[in-house]
Amino acid sequence: MERPNWAPGDIDLERPSVARVYDYWLGGAHNFAADRAAAEKTLEAMPEIRTVVLNHRAFLRRAVRYLLGQGVRQFLDLGSGIPTVGNVHEIAQAADPGARVVYVDLDPVAVAHSRSLLGDNTQVSVLQADIRDALGVLSSPEVTKQLDFDEPVGVLMIALLHFVSDEDDPWGIIGRYRDRLAPGSYLAISQAGYDEDDVESSASVRARRIYDRQVTQSTFRNRTELGRLFDGFTLVEPGVVRVPAWHPESPADVEEAGRRFPGFAAVGRKE
Repeated sequence: MERPNWAPGDIDLERPSVARVYDYWLGGAHNFAADRAAAEKTLEAMPEIRTVVLNHRAFLRRAVRYLLGQGVRQFLDLGSGIPTVGNVHEIAQAADPGARVVYVDLDPVAVAHSRSLLGDNTQVSVLQADIRDALGVLSSPEVTKQLDFDEPVGVLMIALLHFVSDEDDPWGIIGRYRDRLAPGSYLAISQAGYDEDDVESSASVRARRIYDRQVTQSTFRNRTELGRLFDGFTLVEPGVVRVPAWHPESPADVEEAGRRFPGFAAVGRKE
């Protein structure tokens, strides 16, 4: 396979990545044949997956706007992925040109394109790192030079934690980020999952098996389990809800499709 000129030389073109499969579902062009094949097989089993990822992306926009309304002007976007329209810094700097953002992702394509997107924007930094290494992320020059942890910071974990297993201790990971935050900081999470009394469709089960086998293992969590990830934060209204129902932009977001959405979202404030 010919390597595109935008692809870093150490990328395995034959191995799908979470960021690039997600990019394909969002209609992006920075993905390889292996990513597209895995994405299409998942779509065959569950065609609505594209709508699902678009809803997580829409929650990101709503959460950032909410945090801006609370006076937050610094953002740490963990597992930021490949840039698409409506990036955190575009939303934040439209409200305040002085807003600062750090993007963190492990995928080298996501990092390379985030950096190319920024140009001479000195208010934004990009870090290639594993978000599970919270202490490494927080001590990196990209973070320490850009963010002032004596002031509120908005930490974003959008469509991320279903790729962090319970064995990786997401509670401890979040706790290490939380302990570094000043009071008045916020945490926003969206997470794939179903409620305790939901019946997961056979299509969803097939899609999960394909994705787990070809891309990476995922860990679905229910509403209660997501709420436990906010230990040390006070949930803001409406608490933990289906992704489309968090500060919905349209009544349709809370109708039947929204009530059955396979994932939850919430925002919490550190007091």
